[in-house]
Amino acid sequence: MSEPDFIPSRQAPPRPRSLGSWRHPATRALLWQALALAALLAGLAWLVHNTQANMAARGIQSGWDFLGQPAGFDIGEQAISYEATAPYWRAFLVGLLNTLRVSVLAVLLCTLLGGLIGIGRGSGNLPLRVLCRGYVELFRNIPLLVQLLFWYLLLVEYLPDPSQAWQWHGTLFLSKAGLALPFPVPDAGGWRWSVPALQGFGVEGGAALSSEFLALLVGLTCYTAAFVAEAVRAGLAAVPRGQLEAAQSIGLSRRQTLWLVSGPQALRVMLPPLTNQYLNLTKNSSLAVAIGYPDLVSIANTTLNQTGRAMECIVIIMAVYLSLSLLTAGLMGGFNRRAALVER
Repeated sequence: MSEPDFIPSRQAPPRPRSLGSWRHPATRALLWQALALAALLAGLAWLVHNTQANMAARGIQSGWDFLGQPAGFDIGEQAISYEATAPYWRAFLVGLLNTLRVSVLAVLLCTLLGGLIGIGRGSGNLPLRVLCRGYVELFRNIPLLVQLLFWYLLLVEYLPDPSQAWQWHGTLFLSKAGLALPFPVPDAGGWRWSVPALQGFGVEGGAALSSEFLALLVGLTCYTAAFVAEAVRAGLAAVPRGQLEAAQSIGLSRRQTLWLVSGPQALRVMLPPLTNQYLNLTKNSSLAVAIGYPDLVSIANTTLNQTGRAMECIVIIMAVYLSLSLLTAGLMGGFNRRAALVER
């Protein structure tokens, strides 16, 4: 048998392009990203240089040297020790800690309150369902600034003077000055409880939460809880009804069904909108300046008025809130991934 006159040649498969080659998609993507980053940095550098030149032409001082100078003003609420002779950077730190204190506590309280209201929105009890819906419609449709002013005026106008503070079992005292409650303090060889008590014209001892802090805390909690409730309601409504019927068929109670069946499945749906609400709460805390709470924005405003360093103070505010937002998003993103893994 004769061999064929033509034998087709086997072509070698094309070699994959190396990562260093211009034709590689990943290389081109990295190059374009580098060019975009370089353009962004160049634009920022031009903006900063142009701003500094205009400020110098108008005789406006700039720079960060003011942070080491004495602040010269007092701060009503301090999470750390602070005096008027302390530098500006310490004043900013006090403002940051005040912002964190009210934001973290408000996140915890609005999650608890919003979760209960969201569960109540899906309750079979008609009066409870109507009450929860009324709460949501009321608090989410009134601007937060108006709510903060309302709570602040309510506290400072209608509460009694410190000498006639309302008290509960001699441990909690509520008045125009705020809320006084027991607080652990270091003592020789351990800790002891400092319990507030009426002495003279005011309350001494314990920990004091000012009226400004309480108004901000209540306002942020009540406002954000309305949006958290809607996220919880939507998450629970997304659970297939067959899951609930299966839980009832094996004898689980409503509470057991919520805790073991619908809750874990709804959590993955709730987390993204909850993250947005926590971010909004942290940024909305900047409205504290309207009621005189010494948060970061309030400290920055005082510093700006004394030093004239407007750009630097604004940059500090932007950097802090950006960092807090990224940290919150990162923590919630990690929790979201954990919930997704459990779901599988």
